[in-house]
Amino acid sequence: MNLLAPPRARLPIEVVFDLVCPWCFLGIRRLRRTLRGRPDITAELIWRPFLLNPDLAPQGVPRQEYLVRKFGGEERARRLHGTITELGRAEGVEFRFDRIRRVPHSLDAHRLVRWAGRFGAADQIVEAIFDAYFMQGADIGEASVLAAIAGRQGLDSQAARRFLATVAEVEAVHADNLRAHRLGINGVPCFVVAGRNAIAGAQEPEVLERLLDVALVEGLAAG
Repeated sequence: MNLLAPPRARLPIEVVFDLVCPWCFLGIRRLRRTLRGRPDITAELIWRPFLLNPDLAPQGVPRQEYLVRKFGGEERARRLHGTITELGRAEGVEFRFDRIRRVPHSLDAHRLVRWAGRFGAADQIVEAIFDAYFMQGADIGEASVLAAIAGRQGLDSQAARRFLATVAEVEAVHADNLRAHRLGINGVPCFVVAGRNAIAGAQEPEVLERLLDVALVEGLAAG
């Protein structure tokens, strides 16, 4: 322990996100990179579900059908995905949209994050689900796929499967989604620092740095 080192400020950061949102994957990677460069901060990430497609069928929808519905066709989606793919490489994310065959409902994936949080593993499960979906093309709407992801992260895959077979945390996910809308959050990712300062979008680390600095100054003033 370095007694001469300044104390680390503790900052809660609510991350409002959806696990089928590529901008969320990119934005969270940028947030993590920003935090690695801030040894003066101990951040607690609080995962808040946001359902981009709340009316999607529980079994999801074929990707082609989804692209037509959301973007009007594959060509527009391809241009957008090309931009995201290029930005992702800078954060170590190799987006493989071509591997995605079905766009899933993200309710169960969010439920798994909440379950993993009981064991202090929410952060790593979020990353693992993003990786499985956007880089491997896994169907994260399937309970067996989610349970396998949990197992690869050192959690009990059978316990995860049993949990997903219940309705546990369903209401909690919907409540958080509703809360986000009531707070005026209409797009994700959205980062809320120390319950006061919020910013939406996959922001560059320089922008996130300023947000953290404002939160620290306001925290000192409040203290």
